[in-house]
Amino acid sequence: MSSLKIEDLIEQARKTYLICEPHLKKPVMELVEKTRKAVEKSKLAYKNLGVSEICRRCDEEEGGSCCGAGIEYRYTEPLLIANLLAGVTLPSSRFNEKSCYFLGPKGCTLLFRHTLCVNFLCKRLYNILGIEQIVLLQTTIGDEIDLTFKLCEAISRIIRNDPKL
Repeated sequence: MSSLKIEDLIEQARKTYLICEPHLKKPVMELVEKTRKAVEKSKLAYKNLGVSEICRRCDEEEGGSCCGAGIEYRYTEPLLIANLLAGVTLPSSRFNEKSCYFLGPKGCTLLFRHTLCVNFLCKRLYNILGIEQIVLLQTTIGDEIDLTFKLCEAISRIIRNDPKL
């Protein structure tokens, strides 16, 4: 976890992105697109299995959310830079004080999310979906997690080797 305030980490990621963007674009854009496709598959699986709707109802109607304040401190500079490379606009303020900094009115504002955010399934989901659908979902999101990790590692290598930083 970072010891920086989330706003400071976002600002740092933006600055690093601007400095490194020319070096980042060419080598990692193919990986950005592969990861984007894996995210789309995961979102489709969430939707088809009803997970998106179950989570929406839990948050909006029952006052629960696994996207609580503090989760944002799991995020790293490379993961935020990956989102910038994908064209995501990082938020400049928190939508809800009790929620993750990246949770907006229509869900997560990020395309590429932390493994914890992608992989977390509450007990309620396990009970509703059953083991076969959980295995199907975890197999699908496994590709997203793997590619996001590879993308962040590629960005980290470039950042570490940039003499301007």
